[in-house]
Amino acid sequence: MAYFPSLRQLSYFAALAKELNFTRAAEACFVGQSTLSAGLKELEEGLGIRLVERDRQNVSMTPVGLEVLERAKAILAASQDLVEYAGGVAQPMTATIRLGVIPTIAPFLLPQVLPEIRQRFPELKIVLREDLSANLLARLADHQLDFALIALPYDVNGLLVKELFNDEFWLVAREDDPALKGKEVHLPAKMAERLLLLEEGHCLREHAMQACKRSDIRHAEGMEATSLLTLLQMVESGMGIALLPEMAIKGGLLNNTQLLARPLAAPAPKRVIALIARASTARLEEFQALSDCIEERFGVNLKMSRSKRKGVRT
Repeated sequence: MAYFPSLRQLSYFAALAKELNFTRAAEACFVGQSTLSAGLKELEEGLGIRLVERDRQNVSMTPVGLEVLERAKAILAASQDLVEYAGGVAQPMTATIRLGVIPTIAPFLLPQVLPEIRQRFPELKIVLREDLSANLLARLADHQLDFALIALPYDVNGLLVKELFNDEFWLVAREDDPALKGKEVHLPAKMAERLLLLEEGHCLREHAMQACKRSDIRHAEGMEATSLLTLLQMVESGMGIALLPEMAIKGGLLNNTQLLARPLAAPAPKRVIALIARASTARLEEFQALSDCIEERFGVNLKMSRSKRKGVRT
């Protein structure tokens, strides 16, 4: 007779893989260490393979254990989606949604769309997490998030993706910078050498390099910013120029600075704002509702602003 592992055994295994410590894994599962060890032993015996190597001091995953882990995570996520689906059918738009947002979107988009969502769906609760794209997608895969709001291009293979609107890049520099000559700015290759970037891990860094058609840019002094505010301070001090998304410019990022922003000549480089979910998500109704709110509220605002393509300090 075929052996089928239980969800409890798989959850014990996933917890141990994360903690690499039996005591902490047992605490995470709210069971005793002996219970977790027994469940893991049953799983290994049932599958006929060794998943974990352990001695008195160390715990590590076997190569086959790492392969099984990915499948175990998928099964656990699908089972949770099943439970959420049943709850959503019974009471749609009343769930708690865990939404991840990248730092170059969150402060500019959320204040505009969250009030609209609350008004339309007063019983829908949204818990927010701000983090880098890679971390958000990892949490999404581990079922710690329901949706993620990120910028494309990014590797989202195998995920449910709803592209919402385009967010064009603008050139930001000091008022006296020669790069700002003209109502629309062209982006010559030589300008890339003056371009300041966020540190590695921020997708905006990759998008800026793609806009310059460069696979790598290293500032002469090797300086990189940890946040958009730091990036602005570097530009304002005369260290270089920056490419920033239109939503940040229109959201007032340049307030109280001596910087000017101008749109780039068409076809302007852009990023695509997208809502991401697991392909197996049970929150399809909420996914569509959030997508509609963002498109209607924010996408329209950007389209209207593009009819007035002037240098701005906002």
